Amino acid sequence: MKKFPGKSVSLILIVAAVQLFAQRQSPEIASLQKALGEAGNSPSELVLAIENHLKEYPGSPQRADLERALVKAAIDLNDDQRLITYGENVLSRDPNNLQVLEHLTTALLHQGDKAHAERALEHARHFADLIQATYQNDKFEPGGGAAEVKRKDDYDRGRARALLLQARAHGLLGQNQEAIQLAQSSYVIFPSVEGAREAARWLSAAGQDAEAIQALADAFTIAGLRSADVEGGSDRTRMSELYRKLHDSEAGLGDLILKAYDSTSAQLAARRAELRQFDPNAQLKAPIQFTLSGLDGEKLQLSSLLGKVIVLDFWATWCVPCREQHPLYEAVKARFKASDEVVFLAVDADEDHSVVKPFLTQIKWTQKVYFDDGLQNLLQVTSIPTTIILDKKGELFTRMIGYLPDRFVEMLTDRVNDALGKPHVINQ
Repeated sequence: MKKFPGKSVSLILIVAAVQLFAQRQSPEIASLQKALGEAGNSPSELVLAIENHLKEYPGSPQRADLERALVKAAIDLNDDQRLITYGENVLSRDPNNLQVLEHLTTALLHQGDKAHAERALEHARHFADLIQATYQNDKFEPGGGAAEVKRKDDYDRGRARALLLQARAHGLLGQNQEAIQLAQSSYVIFPSVEGAREAARWLSAAGQDAEAIQALADAFTIAGLRSADVEGGSDRTRMSELYRKLHDSEAGLGDLILKAYDSTSAQLAARRAELRQFDPNAQLKAPIQFTLSGLDGEKLQLSSLLGKVIVLDFWATWCVPCREQHPLYEAVKARFKASDEVVFLAVDADEDHSVVKPFLTQIKWTQKVYFDDGLQNLLQVTSIPTTIILDKKGELFTRMIGYLPDRFVEMLTDRVNDALGKPHVINQ
């Protein structure tokens, strides 16, 4: 199995949590260690292993450690649902955990409904109280140096963030004026693109379009000022000088800037379209948007498979474990042969495409093969073989790095059933 550098933070956190009690011998610990060993280096597989363990041992004395590890993994993986599922339990034991509190509040707000917004508002208020309490005895004195600047900046950012979370919650609850006031207060404390946009959202919802336009202009301006180009300020000064030279004032300069922005946006869009003529996957961010090419030049748009569970087998001709894994894949495919809800795709990761067809002929593999066409990099496949499952929405569901010969068929079968939402028997 080819290895590449890099290790997931969530993996490290989960293993660290388990090591806290690994010295103790018990059937439960033995079961958990076995499950984690089978999960390998895949963060999503480790999460599933711990979840299945907690289902088997709901009264586990290690539950607090494991749930805390699951929350940290959910934060790393941007997994809102698991963060919501386990975050409340973690906060019930550690209510002043700022990191968990902020991420859980954000995950609740992402749901967009009133029930979740009410819970988020409660957490957001507590978050604000904790920020205030953390710095309540501090005095920020001029001349305090870099450390003082950082503390003051952290304090202002924290207060502004707390107000933004409350603003979004109030807005989702239909309380537009409260949302506007909180978002504007956040912007006063720490001017940010997010603060300006949040104010614009609820100003528009309240029918205050002129004010919303001004807030969006603020967001637009801050985004430009905080770009990576340090010469941006100089450009603004020089532009003003030249414009005044021609027109004696800056009246109309704003219209010129907006026209330039629209023109530049169109040029960049045209450039992206041009690049896609050479590579249909150029600058794409979602795997389901990819188009894969087959051995004979045929094209497969993954978006045509929306509504199905997609199993991606990343392999290469030079990968000996891939050859050993092949019959196991065929065994799993046979189990889902009658299902039109599951698609198995063999994705070749060879840099030299010319070696693939002779290889398939030599070893008499008959499955249809596609080249990765950049999908490997997008999905950060750092080991071969790797199995990735996309759910029916085309989103990453789980990742299996390498394989255990005596367990692979059952493990992959279970993962496919999980993605389908079908029950399965947890193997002991």
